[in-house]
Formats: sequence, structure tokens, C-alpha cells
Amino acid sequence: MVPHLVTALNGPLLDLEKKILQATPSIERWFRLEWQEHTPPFYCSVDLRNSGFKLAPVDTNLFPGGFNNLSTEMLPLAVQAAMAAIEKYCPDAKNLLLIPERHTRNSFYLQNLARQMQIFRQTGLNVRLGTLDEDIKEPTPIELPDGTQLVLEPLERSANGRRLGLKNFDPCTVLLNNDLSAGIPSILENIHEQTLLPPLHAGWAVRRKSNHFAAYDDVAKKFAKMVDVDPWMLNPFFAKCSDINFHERTGEDQLAATVDTILAKMRKKYKEYGIKEKPFVIVKADAGTYGMGVMTVRDASEVRDLNRKQRNKMSVIKDGQEVHDVIVQEGVPTFEQINESVAEPVVYMMDRYVVGGFYRVHEERGVDENLNAPGMHFVPLAFAQQHAVPDMQAKPGTAAPNRFYMYGVVARLALLAASLELEKTDPNPEVY
Repeated sequence: MVPHLVTALNGPLLDLEKKILQATPSIERWFRLEWQEHTPPFYCSVDLRNSGFKLAPVDTNLFPGGFNNLSTEMLPLAVQAAMAAIEKYCPDAKNLLLIPERHTRNSFYLQNLARQMQIFRQTGLNVRLGTLDEDIKEPTPIELPDGTQLVLEPLERSANGRRLGLKNFDPCTVLLNNDLSAGIPSILENIHEQTLLPPLHAGWAVRRKSNHFAAYDDVAKKFAKMVDVDPWMLNPFFAKCSDINFHERTGEDQLAATVDTILAKMRKKYKEYGIKEKPFVIVKADAGTYGMGVMTVRDASEVRDLNRKQRNKMSVIKDGQEVHDVIVQEGVPTFEQINESVAEPVVYMMDRYVVGGFYRVHEERGVDENLNAPGMHFVPLAFAQQHAVPDMQAKPGTAAPNRFYMYGVVARLALLAASLELEKTDPNPEVY
């Protein structure tokens, strides 16, 4: 079940593992108390990077689309977590409406939908798919590679306009698996009698990565103080740059200066810990996903010397949205390898529970590059099983369960940050 990993581990990460394992009772109690004060997102996935000298989240997705990549052994845990999540919002829930992305030709994404529907049906819910694609006027079957079918149906508002559903289907809860990169469709607005999850302001029409990592900064400092580690071990430096236009080359000086600042901070930390690697940063769109609008930068001069192809790549992200705000984030090299290919762990959660994960693996990318790109593949991992039972007797760096427990801890820190982020950006804060 556990993939064979080759990881360059050195002092600081082993020290971090040791301190986290020693503090496990305190950590779990701390999370328990935090969840009494804050509501976790309905579901979430976190991309982690393990460099051997730090372990940090580099992206947090509130509309995860890779449930088909999770180990089947973990499905019972996902079902339990889904039950806990649904009960918070609609204890007597009977019907669930799942709204997917518009793209219906990606067979991997369709398999993700099928897996989600399987999980929710096992919680005792009737689940149907309602599409935002206005070209679909009637129930439309879509074939899956395994011979099964999904049926996409057109969305309908109720006669009084206050509820969203399908023909002859009135759901208690509406679950979005569409990240709203193209904006918020009017059919999703002003829903008053149902729970819409995640909330509209969790979508990329509103959400910004810089807000998330500002919240994570607060969480990481609090956590690091409790376990007595340098917060940098868990937290990438970052800064936001606005009013960028890659085509017209405006904002270049500001971007180059920000890159310089982050690299200088990193060099200071690298010197402090005797790290020999050359620091790099990741410049990426402040809104958006799918690994678009991302580049690796090792020197500030590189952002001024982009060629036409690179400018085009950075200018537009998913659904043709133009990029004007970027986040400059400390690059965390990944020294995880599976079969000599670079890998990074991705942890999946529902409610406050880790329900599984996988390694994103890319044979053609380097340790300092974005792995969320064409050519990637996934190696499932029974994260949750390992996450629940760290081996307290093992020496640091020798036991896979301890590594995976650490992944679960850091992923939950990002989950908590997402919770705080959604509270701070909520246009209707009285609901909290």
C-alpha cells in the first residue's frame, strides 16, 4: 500500500518529526479546540512539499477533483467523514445536488465525480448531477471508461426563486465541485433556503491565495510556538504583487523587487541552517488552479527577460481569465521520489478528517518545478490508516507512518487556515 520513497532527509526535518511526535496529544487537543471555534471547509485537498529541511503546504484547493485517485481501502473513512460533514448542515438530509465543472470530456475528472457520488450515496443520500452548462437542456448521459454512466441534468430554480434543484428533485444541500474561476453564475446567487457548499466566496471569482497564506501564516506561528519549532519549517515566505500585465510588461519592476526580497529572506534562512541548495521562488496567479499561470524563478532578472511564450503562459489561466495579481512564494524543493521520478504528497480531507491522499508524480519535472502539469500521474496511498497510528517508538526518519502523520498534521494546519480565510472574507459574517 505504501509507495517506495527515496527522500533526502537531514537534520531539521528529523527534529521537526521528533517534536511533532512528542507533542501528539497536545496537537490533537489543540485541533479539537480549534474546531470548536471554527467550521472546517466541507472538503479540501492540500499540496505539500517535503524538502528534507522543511515540510510546507504550497496550495490548498477547496474544490478538490481527484477523489478517484484515493485508495479504495480509504472509502469507509471518507463515508464516515462525509456523514459528519453533512450532519452539520442538514441532519435529516435526503437529497444532495452535486454541481461539477463544465468540462465533461476529461475522463479522470468524471471518475472523480463517480467516486464522490459513491461516497455520498453510502451516507444515505440520493445524489444527482446538475450542470452549469447552458447547452444541456435535458438529462444527458455520459459514458465512463469502466462502462458505467453519469447523467448531467439542467439546473432549475424553484417557482419562488429561493431554491435550486433539478426537475422533480429538491435537494437539502447543494455541493459545488466547480471552482467558479469564470465567475459566479446568477443561478447560484440568492439561494436562501438551502445550504450551498463550499460558499460562493470560496470560489476563485472571489478567493485569493494571498489571503489563504496570510491566514496560514497566523496558524503556523501559533502551532510552531506550541511544539517549539521555527515556524519557517512549516511555512513558505510569500508576498502579493498587484497590477501586473505580462503582455504590456507593466509591474515588472515591482515583481522583480518582490522576487529579490523573498530570495534574500530565503538565503538568510538557508545560511542559518547550512542548506546548500540554491533558493528559488514560484510566481503564480493569485487566483486560479489547474497548475496554470505558474513559473519557477531563481533570479529577479528572469521576470524581466520572459519570452513571448512565457508571457502568454503567465497572462491567462483557466476559463480564459487574465492574470493581474500574482503571489510570489518561497519555492520548496521536493526530495520525494517514486521510481526515480519527482513526487509530492497531496492530502485529502472532509470536514476535519484526513480521508486519504496520493503522490503526484512527474517523470519530466525537476525538484524545483510545478508538478501539476500534463504528464503527471498519481500513486494512491492509504494516508488515513497511517495518519491515525504514528509509531512513537521509531527513530525519526525511519517509519513511514510517522512521515504520513506529519503530512496529516501540516495538511490540517492548511485546512484550519482555509477556515479562518473563509471567515475573514465572508460577505455575510453573521452566519458564523
